[in-house]
Amino acid sequence: GFALIYLLVNIGQPASTVHGWAIPAATDIAFAVAVLAVVGAWLPTPAKLFLLTLAVVDDLIAIIIIAVFYSSDISLVWLGLSLVPIAIYGTLAQLFPNFFRRQNWAPWVILLGLGFLAWVFMLNSGIHATIAGVLLGFTVPAKIKKGHRGIPLTEVLAHRVGPFSTGIAVPIFAFFAAGVTIAGMDAFKTAMADTVVWGIILGLVVGKPLGIMGATWLVTRTPAAELDPRIKWGDLLGVTMVAGIGFTVALLVAELSFGTDSLHGEDAKVAILLASVLAAVLASIWLAPRNRRYKMQAQQETAQERSHVKY
Repeated sequence: GFALIYLLVNIGQPASTVHGWAIPAATDIAFAVAVLAVVGAWLPTPAKLFLLTLAVVDDLIAIIIIAVFYSSDISLVWLGLSLVPIAIYGTLAQLFPNFFRRQNWAPWVILLGLGFLAWVFMLNSGIHATIAGVLLGFTVPAKIKKGHRGIPLTEVLAHRVGPFSTGIAVPIFAFFAAGVTIAGMDAFKTAMADTVVWGIILGLVVGKPLGIMGATWLVTRTPAAELDPRIKWGDLLGVTMVAGIGFTVALLVAELSFGTDSLHGEDAKVAILLASVLAAVLASIWLAPRNRRYKMQAQQETAQERSHVKY
């Protein structure tokens, strides 16, 4: 949906504008979850899980798009070298999860070191280095082996790395990637006349909800899947609006699409920021009343339970 809308808006424009078709693909997990936590705290749990799953899948699709459409001059030697630390990383994580759970220093020294090597080798291969992170993530066990106890290693690593990633890595990336240099109202008006801007805004704000809602409806019409009965379609619409918040990965795709010195690149950054804010506002307006209704229902149910216990 997002790509189709972007392409429709840019029909008849120079070929360079088409390069940004993948910018609306990603959903910023951190910002989307933060917005939902504020305006949708009382929504059904399956709706929140739907957003988390959707954001992960969106980012994964965006990373795959980067690997396929934005990588060039691939070196098979460097690519082969990058698979070595990835294989070692995965083998250690699969065979010794308890060691990495118990030893706080081990993931930082051993796994991070291997991950850095994989990142460097993948970068030199001509494939975007983010692919190394995706492959490394797939190698970490997400479940506890049968007969064992404890927390899956994925959750342990996410808990330990999360503060660093959210508090340092993401803000630093956002600071440098969002270096918009537009000055003055005239420059802003010029940016708003760029079809790239409207393709991105409509792709994120309109295309994402329409595409996700349509895909979900089609999938639930098949015998293979059904929508959780606790999720109402109105809740789902609000969640898909939140999915229109695209920031970190969208900025990365914009840079890869147009370069750092392109006027379209600067306009794309403006569009991503505006679309993300607009998506957050629209989602808040839609979800706030529903959230209040769920909150009142929960409070009434709690009051009834207390009255039954009392009497």
